[in-house]
Amino acid sequence: MRSPLPGWRRARTAVVLLGAALAGCGGSHDKLIADLQSPRPEQRALAVQKLAAQGHPDDLVLFTRAAKDLAPIVRAEAADALGKSQDLRVVDILGELLQDQDESVQAHAAMALAQIKSDRSKAYLTSQYARRSRPTRLAIVQALKSSNVPGAMAQVVTTEAQAIWERNMRALAEGALPERVAAAEELGKSGRAEAVSRLIPAMRDSQVILAAGAVRGLGFAGDRRVVGEVALLLTENFPSLREAACEALGQLGEPAAIPTLQAVAVEKSAASPHATAAIIALPRVPESSKALCEIALIGDRDDALAAGREMRRRGGCPLEPVVDQLSRQKEPVSALVTLEGLGPTARAAAPKVIPFLSSPSAAVRYAALSAAAELGEPSLGAPVLKVCEQEAKAVDAIRAKWVTSLPEEWGRSQAQAEGPGKRDDLLRRVSSATEARVAQEGRVVVRPRPPRELVDDANPEQLRLLARCLRALGRLRGPGALEVLSRSAEDVSPRVRGAALEGLAYLGPGGISAAAAGLLDADRDVQARTAEALAAQGAAGQAPILELIPKLAGDKVRLVEALRASGTTQAAVPALIALVNEGGPEAADASALLGGLKAKEAVGPLLRYLADPSAVGRREAVLALGQIGDRSAADEVAKDLSHDSPEIRAAAAEALATLGSAGHQEALDALKGDYYRRVRASAEKALARIGGTPTPETQK
Repeated sequence: MRSPLPGWRRARTAVVLLGAALAGCGGSHDKLIADLQSPRPEQRALAVQKLAAQGHPDDLVLFTRAAKDLAPIVRAEAADALGKSQDLRVVDILGELLQDQDESVQAHAAMALAQIKSDRSKAYLTSQYARRSRPTRLAIVQALKSSNVPGAMAQVVTTEAQAIWERNMRALAEGALPERVAAAEELGKSGRAEAVSRLIPAMRDSQVILAAGAVRGLGFAGDRRVVGEVALLLTENFPSLREAACEALGQLGEPAAIPTLQAVAVEKSAASPHATAAIIALPRVPESSKALCEIALIGDRDDALAAGREMRRRGGCPLEPVVDQLSRQKEPVSALVTLEGLGPTARAAAPKVIPFLSSPSAAVRYAALSAAAELGEPSLGAPVLKVCEQEAKAVDAIRAKWVTSLPEEWGRSQAQAEGPGKRDDLLRRVSSATEARVAQEGRVVVRPRPPRELVDDANPEQLRLLARCLRALGRLRGPGALEVLSRSAEDVSPRVRGAALEGLAYLGPGGISAAAAGLLDADRDVQARTAEALAAQGAAGQAPILELIPKLAGDKVRLVEALRASGTTQAAVPALIALVNEGGPEAADASALLGGLKAKEAVGPLLRYLADPSAVGRREAVLALGQIGDRSAADEVAKDLSHDSPEIRAAAAEALATLGSAGHQEALDALKGDYYRRVRASAEKALARIGGTPTPETQK
């Protein structure tokens, strides 16, 4: 038997020489192995990195152990080290790291797998694309490209689409009922012809909830050939099925469905609002306008208002049927609601409203006041003022029997009456400290009011007419409106107070100044109503909102939503950029407004906002960058073509139609194989805008 001594000595000598050679550039091998036991993650990670640089084959087991380290930084370095080994035995370990809970580890694992040229490593990369979020999906595509995989992104997109399709088909055939319903809708979103053929039988399923899901899926699919069959479901007795049919018909956009939808809209059932919304969503053809005018006249109040407001945007409806009802009926509530919806387009009928302002019926007076407010005819101001005086006297008579007010410090007075305590003292100190900090920062807080039930015995129904009257008085800019509304702007009832503040916003500079106090009202509904009314006044009304936004401590969503509903001006840009920088829930609306304003100075803040993977307004920010049109944002927007949300992928493709160049054609072309019809359509439109089909050079 040969002695192992000579071989052992040679190995020992090699280790000693290698250690001596590396002693000056990273430490000895033994020292690095010892560092793997360090309590500091950074030191363990550095040890793995240096050991990988030394390339010692026997260290593979150390990297395998480091792949299970508790610290992500160590696992990431372990992934790099395993990839450098190019050992086929580590593919499964890297596959596990590709599913790590930390995204940076996933990205390192993806690049490591790319270094190991095998079908198994490629299979891991391809299969995990559909299960990972944007950063890892980008890393997977880059890893496949570095491995010279042709059409890398197209391959993973197609694989993902097939996996989603198979999952949904399996769920539709074998899943529990909720899974089958969800699968039916998702199959429809694919827009595939095969999906339509599978959903048509499911539309007739005896389980109504599944049939409704199939109908919604057919609406998502966008195949107009099913319009006739879907319209037949409106004759069914199941509300959920009828609602789904209405939604689907609205999405399919086929005017042939208008007569059936109109019949449902005017029947005043649970499905009527859905039918009205569907007609509004259909193309603007004479048939849809005629149907909406009919709904505005005889539909239920909410449906009539929705139809009337849509027709206001389209220029109005014929007034003869409305005037006829006002002349013939003693209590023409429906006709008055129609006028409310049509607004200024029906101003010619304003004189017919005056007699009904003094009707003995509260319902008629309410409808007449609502109509007067929307018509905006100044001659209605004086009659409305008389009604306001009468309603105010009626409410005062009720309130005279109850407590008219409480001390401003009602809460503290109550606490003092109950006796001092350490807990109360601590809360007061915390409150004082908070108030001092807010004041030092130059911000403001919303002050609470006493509960209405402690200071007002009038119920909401009794205050309803007074509130509606005050709102109308302000909108009509009636005589004495500023004085009357200013008195009611401090009313204990949120309904009355909100109506007065809303009315004040329409009275020019003095009214706007008084209404601005409502932006700090303790009642959220009052805040919203005031903000909406101020925003509707243009730059002058929006100035208090823009001044308050950077100062307000707390929720600002209602203020920004009001600006978005009315549209704003360049004066709003600094405040909107500040909201994007803060990154709160208001950032989504702020991004949308900045896009509409095409604010070039917002590009940087929007790009920084997109750097946060958890940004809730990501879709709005991407679309805003597309609207602004600064091509420097194109590469960052293009990253979202690999986002795990189809809505964001579609938004990125839509934005690149403006921002993109030939360098983005390959990724856009890959999305032509996306599972979702909406994403495919957006990608195809973008390709058409920026140069058509990618060349072979761009596919390399």
